[in-house]
Parts: sequence; C-alpha cells; structure tokens
Amino acid sequence: MSSANLTSDVSAGTPAKNPKMPPRERILAAARELFYSQGIRAVSVDAIAEAADTNKMTLYRHFESKDELVAEYLREVAKDYLAQWNAVANAHAGNPESQLKAWIEHVAAVHNTDDDRGCPFANAAVELPEKDHPARAVIENAKQMYRQKLAELCREAHYRDPDTMADEIVL
Repeated sequence: MSSANLTSDVSAGTPAKNPKMPPRERILAAARELFYSQGIRAVSVDAIAEAADTNKMTLYRHFESKDELVAEYLREVAKDYLAQWNAVANAHAGNPESQLKAWIEHVAAVHNTDDDRGCPFANAAVELPEKDHPARAVIENAKQMYRQKLAELCREAHYRDPDTMADEIVL
C-alpha cells in the first residue's frame, strides 16, 4: 500500500467553510488547518471562528475554551494517525517487517511536502509546556501509544533490541 492511499495527512486540511458541515466540525477543521500551519499560540479564537464561518459564541458553545479545542484537535489527529497505522497494518497483515517498512515510508512521504511543519504532537508539546494543559495528556498518550506500537512491531519482527529500535524510529 502506498502512502498516497492513506489520505489523512494533517497538513492537507479540510474545507472549514463547507456550509453542509455542522458548526462543530467546521470549527475543528478550521482549528486543525490553522493550528498546524501557523501554530497554536499564534492563532486566535477570532481567527478560528472566522475561518469556520461562525462566531465566537458558537465556538464556545461547542468548546469550553481554546485549550479544550486544542485538546480535541489533537485527539482528532491521534484518531487519524491510528487509522493510518491500521491501514498500513492491514495492507501488510502477518508481515511485521513489511508493516514497519511501509509505516516508515508513509511517514516520510507525508512529511516530505513544502507545507510540512513536522509532527503536530511535537509542535504542540513545544508550544504547551504547562503540565496541567488539557492537551498535554493527549500529546503524551498519543506519543506513548505510537512508541509502544513500534516496539511491538519490532518485537514481532524479531529485532534484537525492539525497545531501542522503537526509540530510534520515534526520534
């Protein structure tokens, strides 16, 4: 399975002003586009509401705060990454070495674009150093889950030191 068949790249964006999308989804789509392209701290609630073709009152009706919107944005990214992971795993079922190779090729292809800003979790972690920020747990859980998945795949492929291998791939 080529990486072109896995479409959920965080930088691809979604049509945030699509009038057929419910307001909550438009807000999330706008936040996702803006947070990834400009950075979380650089994007105001006003900018998100405008990009979503809504207003701040509607935004706050769906999200208690910008911090909660950031956490939900990252939850959505984590779901997309998991779907991509599962697509690669299903395309190479029963062959952990092929799965690992395909995953690395997919990640390289996704991040080899002109508008790539890297891992949205790493970017968010840098911007949100506060340990009590609602997004911190999302970031840490997602990073830990993918590292564990990589370690398990390395174990299944019978690498000598699967945990070190997983750490190196994550880095």
